[in-house]
Amino acid sequence: MIKRITTLMLLCSFFGLTSTVWSQSLAVKSDLLSNAFFSPNVSFEQSLGGRFSVDVSLHYNPFGSKESLKRWKHWLVQPELRLWACHPFSGHFLGIHLLAGEYNIADTDLPAGLYKGTKSWRYEGSVMGAGLSYGYQWILSPRWGLEATFGLGYVRASYDRYRCAHCGEKLSSGHKNYLGPTKAAVSVVYMLW
Repeated sequence: MIKRITTLMLLCSFFGLTSTVWSQSLAVKSDLLSNAFFSPNVSFEQSLGGRFSVDVSLHYNPFGSKESLKRWKHWLVQPELRLWACHPFSGHFLGIHLLAGEYNIADTDLPAGLYKGTKSWRYEGSVMGAGLSYGYQWILSPRWGLEATFGLGYVRASYDRYRCAHCGEKLSSGHKNYLGPTKAAVSVVYMLW
């Protein structure tokens, strides 16, 4: 029993001492813009020391609409290396990001004319890309913040096109190249350490 208490006290002391070292080094975030467009998401950002941090955004939407044939299923991973103007989690930053994911879209209009036939056909495929971004983070309290970021880059999307939202007859395959916005977010930030 004494050994367990001693171990517990040592662990608590360790985490108490290192919490000052780790302060402002790990954050969890959620993008309000993506949530508004039914793309549930979470991001984790870790300070790397100095003026650098790494941010990893995860988007996942496994849901379709039961009322119609509408479908916008997808998953997306977007890691980003950030260089902060002064120190991580406060003020201006520049980033370089990658992205990869898969999608299944039908009976839905997409912005920027990405796939013009998504109201008539179903598109299923994968995306890969990279880009540069700029952002700013406001400190609201010791634990809470607000972040805005915007990025431009290149995406290559491979696809299979199907006749309808639920049938399996494949009409064609191909790819699209896209140059333009690859990231836009207004995120609520919560500092874990």
